[in-house]
Amino acid sequence: MELGIWLLEFLTEVFMFKVAVLTISDRGSKGEREDSSGPVIREMVKDLPAEVIHYEIIPDEKEQIIEALKKSADQLKADLILTTGGTGLSPRDVTPDATLKVIEKEVPGFSEAMRAESLKKTPHAMISRAVTGIRGSSLIVNLPGSPKSVKENLSVILPALSHALSKLKGDPTECGQE
Repeated sequence: MELGIWLLEFLTEVFMFKVAVLTISDRGSKGEREDSSGPVIREMVKDLPAEVIHYEIIPDEKEQIIEALKKSADQLKADLILTTGGTGLSPRDVTPDATLKVIEKEVPGFSEAMRAESLKKTPHAMISRAVTGIRGSSLIVNLPGSPKSVKENLSVILPALSHALSKLKGDPTECGQE
C-alpha cells in the first residue's frame, strides 16, 4: 500500500469520531412516522469529522433508552451519542431521566448553551430538560425532537464538540494554548 494512502487511512481512523444517533419516538419506532431529525444529525456531524456507527429509533420507554445508551457507550464504544426527542414536559418525555441514570458526570455547559441560544428564538426553550454528560469515554447529548430545533441546537455546540471529544479521548495538550 502506498505510504500516502496508508497515512490518510490511519489519520482518518485515529481522528474520526464514532457517533451513535438515537431517535426517541413512540410513533417513529412503530413505523407510523418517518424520522426526520436523525438524518439532520447524520448530515451535520460529518464535519467533526465523524462517522455514524449506529442509528436506532426507539420508543419513549425509559428502560429501553437506558439500554440503548449503555449499548452505544459500553459495547459500541461511540465517542458521541446524540439523542433526539423526549426532552420536554410530556409524561412520555423521559430521555433526560434515562440519560441521568447512565451518565457518570454531567457536562451542563452544552445544555445551557443550547437553551440560551434557543431562548433567543422562542420562550418555549426554557421547558427543555435536555442534559449532557459522560459515560466512560462517551459524551451523551440530548437534543430536541424537531428537525429545525435539532439543527439550531446542534449548530450551537458543534464548534466545541471536536475539542471536548479529543479531551475525553485523552488529549494531553493544555486547553487555551495558542
